[in-house]
Amino acid sequence: MSRRYDCSDAMDRGLGLREATGSIKRGDLVVLPTDTLYGIGADAFTPHAVHALLDAKGRGRNMPSPVLVGSPNTLHGLVTGFPEVGWELVDAFWPGALTIVAFHQPSLMWDLGDTRGTVAVRMPLHPVAIELLTETGPMAVSSANRSGNPAATTVDEAEAQLGDSVSVYLDGGSCPSTAPSSIVDLTAGRPRLLREGALSLETLREVVPDLEGVN
Repeated sequence: MSRRYDCSDAMDRGLGLREATGSIKRGDLVVLPTDTLYGIGADAFTPHAVHALLDAKGRGRNMPSPVLVGSPNTLHGLVTGFPEVGWELVDAFWPGALTIVAFHQPSLMWDLGDTRGTVAVRMPLHPVAIELLTETGPMAVSSANRSGNPAATTVDEAEAQLGDSVSVYLDGGSCPSTAPSSIVDLTAGRPRLLREGALSLETLREVVPDLEGVN
């Protein structure tokens, strides 16, 4: 049976974060607030947990899960061949609503789906998410909704769609934004915007002037 915690209450938040951390380490699923949308998360290095995440959403391996991190320094252990422009984007927009696609370290023992050697990484600007990620390490996190349904902007919406497939729901109130993160791909030579979300193409081009727009 799922457990739900109100993160606006200090005691409930502390208990919820401890329960969520334990759940992630056991290979269970957690719903957490972010600065964009609510996410459903699992330990990035526990393959059966990531598979359970994809099953809960009704997604196949052809739509692999992004990874959330609690610090930019975590990137050093996750990606390889990361270009200077990537660090410029990190400096400008992390923590925040920017997901960066890069090549992952080939030695990593994870299975996020059919990634073709890449990983989509983001550091969210939300205190509950950061605190949880600091305890758990990198998490596979996707939007907390069934595939094809509207993304959840409240924990009630997430729970209505995901039910008991999730062990712990962390209620951080309504999301401050209803837009998803913007996604920039750094694996194809010239940086390319794959999805324009909370950060506009114009805003991103202030840091990366030659950023290609969405086709």
